[in-house]
Amino acid sequence: MNYTPFIISGLGIGAVYALSGVGLVVLYRATGVLNFAFGAIGAVGAHVAWQVLEWDWPLAVAILAAVAVSTLTSFAYGRLLAPKLSHRDTVVRAVGTLALALVLISLMGIIWGELPRRVQFPTDRMYVLISGVRLTYTRIIAIVTALATVAAITLLLTRTRLGLDMRALANDRDLSAILGVRILRTETAAWLITGVFAGFAGLLLADLVRLQGTFLTFLVIPAIAAAILGQLSSLWVTAFAGIAIGIVEAVLTPMGWISPYRAAAPFVIALIAVIILGSTAKSALKDR
Repeated sequence: MNYTPFIISGLGIGAVYALSGVGLVVLYRATGVLNFAFGAIGAVGAHVAWQVLEWDWPLAVAILAAVAVSTLTSFAYGRLLAPKLSHRDTVVRAVGTLALALVLISLMGIIWGELPRRVQFPTDRMYVLISGVRLTYTRIIAIVTALATVAAITLLLTRTRLGLDMRALANDRDLSAILGVRILRTETAAWLITGVFAGFAGLLLADLVRLQGTFLTFLVIPAIAAAILGQLSSLWVTAFAGIAIGIVEAVLTPMGWISPYRAAAPFVIALIAVIILGSTAKSALKDR
């Protein structure tokens, strides 16, 4: 069987998983929050883009509106609610974002319903041929965007004062406050950045897969798996893990009996990674 079409298809979805995973890692490194609402935030933005296009407004306006709404939603939670949970347990802070996801799912259901839709870009009709298989420009844009944002965030974290503050927060929040790091400003910036990531990821998934609130919300799971593979710290490992997960899911599609269970691939990959990383950590402790 020729798996090339499935690998190429998986590249596009994997790039979005990579983009999402990096957005999760950036926020976690700065705030210690694992954002389960990431997919829902992106889905809200994608619905706004679909609505704007239904009004026959330009595509550029729809894209800007989507990213703006996702960013503002993330900003509002990060500025108003997240600080109230900042000294609570990690699990409590994660559950707070899960509550946000449920609220957003309800709002999307009330406003737009649960009928599957698509957001289509002109780049869907443009493509390059690789081994006789079409790779659309939309998928190329997804791959380039994922890699470019990883490079940009890496520079931000290593070359700017904001990046230094984020890295300090990741190590010790209380000590960072004593040293003069503006905690609220830094964490708000992290929520803004992850909101931008969510907006673009939601748009791309609404085009490559489908636009449906609940469906896009739970597509955060592969992104979390990618983040776990990157140990919630390495941006590049997270990005390549996301791409790999997308390819694995796509390659499993034609495999008869296993195809209905391909959505479990991220869980299995993440579980294997946790077991391997746990074994490595134990070995390192024994060597000391």
